[in-house]
Amino acid sequence: MRAPPPRVAWPVMHHHWSWITFLHWRYPVGTVQSMLPPGLAVDTYDGSAWLGLTPFLMERVRPPVGPVLPWLSRFPETNVRTYVRDRDGRRGIWFFSLDAARLPAVLAARVSYSLPYFWSEMAVRVDGERLEYRCTRRRPSLRGPHCHAEVRLGPALDHRAHDELARFLTARYRLFTVVLGRLVAAEVEHPVWPLHHAELLRLDETLLTAAGLPPPHGPPLVHASPGVPVRVGRWHR
Repeated sequence: MRAPPPRVAWPVMHHHWSWITFLHWRYPVGTVQSMLPPGLAVDTYDGSAWLGLTPFLMERVRPPVGPVLPWLSRFPETNVRTYVRDRDGRRGIWFFSLDAARLPAVLAARVSYSLPYFWSEMAVRVDGERLEYRCTRRRPSLRGPHCHAEVRLGPALDHRAHDELARFLTARYRLFTVVLGRLVAAEVEHPVWPLHHAELLRLDETLLTAAGLPPPHGPPLVHASPGVPVRVGRWHR
């Protein structure tokens, strides 16, 4: 049985991750393992590594003390990620890239969290059951890596059914990164995702290959969620 979500007693940041879509592909274990830092191993399911592309809307972003600043507290984000274990067997997420629409948030995350954030032109549009995401990484005088995705939200997953793969891909409560040459982790507290089935209507993306990954093969596995409130903890070894 999986461990329950952690309790973050002293969060360094509060977020709400809204209108998120999870797009996942199988990848060869060796391909992904070759891109991980020492101390992390691919966490596999059904013999495969899994790569996720997760566009969403970041809302209510604030430190533990202080007001919510409207312009800085709400912006789109899109992540490229995979699933890993450390030498102690702790499960978590490794990010290959994170695109965000607010330059101050990008700079702060790069400095404080050592995460590979990029500043991008982005938009999230919610129209009933239809979700649309746009992301183009900012580069001087040429079009950077991009993602344009459209999905249709379907029925909720039946919580009485045990969808182990959906749980494997989304029940992740720890982030890993490397700070000053050392592998560190931070716990992330949030409720269990209220997941929905979703239909992919359109996908045009180059974020995976921009991260150094080979292009994915076949259609992705698709889930979506209205979102969850989040508490992010401090880095530790």
